[in-house]
Amino acid sequence: MSPQRKVLVVDDNALNLELATDLLEAAGFEVVQANRALEGIEIARVQRPDVILMDIGLPGMDGYTALRELRADVATACIPAIALTAFAMEEDRQRALDAGFVGFITKPIQTRVFSSTIERIMENSGV
Repeated sequence: MSPQRKVLVVDDNALNLELATDLLEAAGFEVVQANRALEGIEIARVQRPDVILMDIGLPGMDGYTALRELRADVATACIPAIALTAFAMEEDRQRALDAGFVGFITKPIQTRVFSSTIERIMENSGV
């Protein structure tokens, strides 16, 4: 049996955070949570998740800035990050991918395909 993969979910909306956590745990992932970017960065440094699911529109430090911080730290530079956002235009998707996110998921979360989408992105990223 393969070891349980760990996902760090960073989202300031408590309902989105709980929904993502419930769906991922039901799919067999271990989930750690953060509701602010700085908290997420610290958790990533300590716990080294297999992937980070990062809200773009976080208060204070946004998801793009948080990703730059993660990439600048040798401890977290290689952890793939997936953008999670309510911004659903193609240019939003392209901006996230250009910034270094390995995937892009729009809100509201599509519960039927959420976990399989995370799985697919992780597989495509070599996780």
